[in-house]
Amino acid sequence: MAEIQDIFYEHGNEYIQKYRLPFNILKAINSIKDCRTARLGGHVDKCDECGHVRISYNSCRNRHCPKCQTLVKERWLENRKKDLLPVGYFHVVFTIPQELNNIVFTNQKGLYSILFQTVSETLLELAKDRKYLGTDIGFTSILHTWGQNLMYHPHLHCVVPSGGLSLDGRRWIDSNKDFFIPVKVLSRKFKGKFLHYLKEAYYNNKLKLIGDSQKLFEKYLFQDFIDKLYKKEWIVYCKPPFGSAEHVLQYLGRYTHRVAISNNRIIHFENGYVTFKWRDYRDKNKQKFMTVTAEEFIRRFLMHILPDKFVKIRHYGILSNRNRATKLRKCKELAGISFDMTSISKLSSEELLLKLTGIDLNLCPCCTKGKMLRQGKLQPENFSPPKPAIKIL
Repeated sequence: MAEIQDIFYEHGNEYIQKYRLPFNILKAINSIKDCRTARLGGHVDKCDECGHVRISYNSCRNRHCPKCQTLVKERWLENRKKDLLPVGYFHVVFTIPQELNNIVFTNQKGLYSILFQTVSETLLELAKDRKYLGTDIGFTSILHTWGQNLMYHPHLHCVVPSGGLSLDGRRWIDSNKDFFIPVKVLSRKFKGKFLHYLKEAYYNNKLKLIGDSQKLFEKYLFQDFIDKLYKKEWIVYCKPPFGSAEHVLQYLGRYTHRVAISNNRIIHFENGYVTFKWRDYRDKNKQKFMTVTAEEFIRRFLMHILPDKFVKIRHYGILSNRNRATKLRKCKELAGISFDMTSISKLSSEELLLKLTGIDLNLCPCCTKGKMLRQGKLQPENFSPPKPAIKIL
């Protein structure tokens, strides 16, 4: 079965030669191409019973590589277990209008940060309002930038406990079965805050305006653009609470370390064309198939490479780092649950895999009796990545 790695291996160099790409995208392309190949080096293991030899090549560990996310995701989920509370959890999604896509794409780091800021302020401020809940809440936000067809679609997934700590810090207050803030109220506050910070960035000359957005250099056209966005209804979606803490973790796992498209969605790759499956949410969630050129597939995939060091999973309120040891601890005490600050992050990949699946990588797969012992390292192969041309993506 074809993989994203195969597509980059056959057409990645051509794409790099044709377009001028920023460093983080070049790095992602080369990392995915080289993942678990001799170019990254590896090691040799040998069974101490039957002599079976196994060569293992190193992973690239790039967060956009579909091969490298499983253990990272599982390690993250294991560490999040200590944050769970014995309550229902809501899933709330905040989406910006498509009219903003071009500006956001050309100002990713700044406007993704504004998206996180506006969503967090919206939820935290409204939750403190006694008209709705009157509590300090906590939640986890996860940035996604794609739709099922791989087109650009920035939005935030938020997983929110159904309740919060009273403002005096003495008791836990449960919310109703429905989300404690009406969706229309969330939408309008979110819209107002995002546009406020967008205007602030514009008037402080912090926005890059290129392509179709260049006309917005004219202040009257920018104001007209903003006015139209104020009149538009922004989409905020809320699902009912999950059944248990275990369901919360399973659900989080579907979103936290997902890349734009997984290998199992690629159906066919031949003669410069890629066919992949996708779900059309506008057509009763039907599964469909889409065929595009390899160049177009790469273009769509690369739109979702995040800026270097940009944090796409963030915790707020009682789940934030500064409140975890105080407010979250108090919530646990009120629920009669012990608070554990320990982490399993020090487990090796082999130990974590054994814990999660029962698969022992140290056991010989051939005789199933002996142990695989490290014999030595394989040095990375020397190669020179192609130099990019001077065209624009």
